[in-house]
Amino acid sequence: MLEFRDISFRYAQDEQPMMENLNFQVEDRAFVSIIGASGCGKSTIFRLINGLEKPDAGQILVDGKPVQSLKNYSAFMPQKDLLFPWRTIEKNICLPMELAKVSAKEQKKRCEAVLRQAGLADYAQKYPKDLSGGMKQRVSFARTLLSGADMLLLDEPFSALDYLTRVEMQEWILHQWEHYHKTILFITHDVEEAIFLSKRVFIIKDRPFSEMEPVDIPLAYPRNREDLKRPDIVELKEQMIEKLRRSVSL
Repeated sequence: MLEFRDISFRYAQDEQPMMENLNFQVEDRAFVSIIGASGCGKSTIFRLINGLEKPDAGQILVDGKPVQSLKNYSAFMPQKDLLFPWRTIEKNICLPMELAKVSAKEQKKRCEAVLRQAGLADYAQKYPKDLSGGMKQRVSFARTLLSGADMLLLDEPFSALDYLTRVEMQEWILHQWEHYHKTILFITHDVEEAIFLSKRVFIIKDRPFSEMEPVDIPLAYPRNREDLKRPDIVELKEQMIEKLRRSVSL
């Protein structure tokens, strides 16, 4: 679904490029994570995909078409929920549909459906202040879903949550992915989180980088927490952590 072809990019204030001649692909409906040290370029990849930054060279394709020729091909969910406190949960979720000029009747229908799927049907008329951190992130994800895009870019969406809530959200988002059949790119610093969620993990080890090391996760879906205790998965986790440690020390 997504392809980077020989992408090079440098921020104007930097002396050296962030990436040079980067190539990678993401399959349709895959759940893919990107991990790497802080400042290595993970979020920059998202900014390039959604057009907030333009590459110095190369081409980004979605379904074989240059992204600059497309509209509504991706939706972004940041670390913070960014819900408007003065709007109800229903109105927050409906925002992307309002901008797309979807009829009020259709907005309500889609919103009710996604709230049921998120387990928040009773909270439609509540406000963000009435929800826990995990519930707010579910609302944020529901709003991202209703953008209509087939590719979702999730930038460390659970990093601010406590451990137990984060675990619950990981399990919940896998269920949503299996239900909605979206392509998900997920940025995280948590190696275990990347392993639990992903079909494939890309590791950024250098800067500037011209490749991301792909690691295929040998777990079938659906998954549960016990899978993380398998000896081969424990070993894989340690190998990935060691790769990140070496990249930080370079």
